[in-house]
Amino acid sequence: MATDADIHASRSAASEHARILADQADRHALTLESILAALRSARLTDAAARAEAVEIASAALIELRTATDRQRSTLLEPVTGAFSRLRADLRPLVRFGDLDVQFVEPPTTGRALPGDVAHSARAIVRTAVLALVDDGVARRVRIHWDCDGRNLLMQVRDDGAGTLDAHDDAIRPIAERVVALEGSLSVASTLGWGSTLDIVLPLDPSPRTADATTDSDLTARERDVLRLVTTGVGNREIAEGLGISLNTVKYHVANLLRKHGARTRAELAAAAARG
Repeated sequence: MATDADIHASRSAASEHARILADQADRHALTLESILAALRSARLTDAAARAEAVEIASAALIELRTATDRQRSTLLEPVTGAFSRLRADLRPLVRFGDLDVQFVEPPTTGRALPGDVAHSARAIVRTAVLALVDDGVARRVRIHWDCDGRNLLMQVRDDGAGTLDAHDDAIRPIAERVVALEGSLSVASTLGWGSTLDIVLPLDPSPRTADATTDSDLTARERDVLRLVTTGVGNREIAEGLGISLNTVKYHVANLLRKHGARTRAELAAAAARG
């Protein structure tokens, strides 16, 4: 049962979240006004105006990514609220797709989730469901969340071909996020009956006591991927730049997160910058 302290913490988190959103709205408005001012300036040539607008937008994007990563790691979301956002994310599949998505609500008294856990949990489930849609075999999927006070427990079960295993390409992006959050993932399949994914995400990360990773601890390819991650580009751009597959990039990023003891790409870039 939620205590008075839990309720107070949840309200404080909601108030802080509202304040941050208002601050971000002001910053975005200022950015857009600055871009428009540059594009409308009679003192700048077209090329100079575009260059100025690109510079303003690029700086704003970097600031937004940094702020978003910081918020995910500090804000709390009630487990029921996080699950409701997941339902909203998947609503188009429920309304317009052929997949019957069933939701099993988490307990209302479950502990609030750290922002990065809530965000990753939704991304994990979305990735799993979209993989099932792409497969085209499953007709029904059941999504169940629970919380034991120390971990978020998630289960995704389908009625598909039952051939899914932990080494499939469709599972790799899920495994990357689970590993980054020090969680565990298991896949059980029964041929002709479907597959079940069980994911456990800890709500309290363990202290990081590992020695700092150096370049000598990385493979040549991992150093290439890390160099591009620190520039802020996405996995697809990294794959194209290095001439490797997207899944290979995800595999290397997961290894880099583990080796550096990082939970997000921003933490990984910061750790690499510290050397």
